Amino acid sequence: MEANGLGPQGFPELKNDTFLRAAWGEETDYTPVWCMRQAGRYLPEFRETRAAQDFFSTCRSPEACCELTLQPLRRFPLDAAIIFSDILVVPQALGMEVTMVPGKGPSFPEPLREEQDLECLRDPEVVASELDYVFQAITLTRQRLAGRVPLIGFAGAPWTLMTYMVEGGGSSTMAQAKRWLYQRPQASHQLLRILTDALVPYLVGQVAAGAQALQLFESHAGHLGPQLFSKFALPYIRDVAKQVKARLREAGLAPVPMIIFAKDGHFALEELAQAGYEVVGLDWTVAPKKARRRLGSW
Repeated sequence: MEANGLGPQGFPELKNDTFLRAAWGEETDYTPVWCMRQAGRYLPEFRETRAAQDFFSTCRSPEACCELTLQPLRRFPLDAAIIFSDILVVPQALGMEVTMVPGKGPSFPEPLREEQDLECLRDPEVVASELDYVFQAITLTRQRLAGRVPLIGFAGAPWTLMTYMVEGGGSSTMAQAKRWLYQRPQASHQLLRILTDALVPYLVGQVAAGAQALQLFESHAGHLGPQLFSKFALPYIRDVAKQVKARLREAGLAPVPMIIFAKDGHFALEELAQAGYEVVGLDWTVAPKKARRRLGSW
């Protein structure tokens, strides 16, 4: 520890590293707990803060994001915080309009319909610069956490982002997005590559801003069977981890543990365990003991 109580990046020294040690596979005195659902829609103060402005306006306000991130920690002895943001800021940064409709969820007024629509997307290399407000929120929150617990950054995985961009919002079947996989496989891979190329510098930027762990959300894994998942989701999940780790080394940044959470992806646990992440998240459909037996010491 430095004499002034600051770590190597100038942030306050971390006092509780239980979550990070567990993520690196080390023994801990207890099982760390954190709320994956960001600030938590269960808190009245969360709803009060959120009601004051449009959802994505909130996402673009570092002060608001910081406040929403810290709220659960004022009530519960959690072992980590996850920055308040949304996975759909990436499609926004690529030039797509996204609104949050009360009672409905995210809506894309002009979703991707044809292959040529991909030409309207911005260069993925500019995404990180478009999302500087996320980096500002991370830095501010890391400072205000004062070393109490680690701060987690996150992003949506390429397939999950593709579903929203093609469907135009949420869907119970993902029929439009899956039609792309069957009828436009080349364009689908092109879009998934664009998203991967956007996500890598975005995630590296989060670490540079102060994130101490990263989580990739493949929230719509369950809409794919094993074959489609192996062809259209898993390769990009792997590539994100590989490239992020490489770029962190190139930038002289310390490695951070990476978490892959594929909702309803129980059929691909073994593949996910070999995808380059330190942690595989489980959803409620998977018994942890059975997952441990399937994966062994990993």
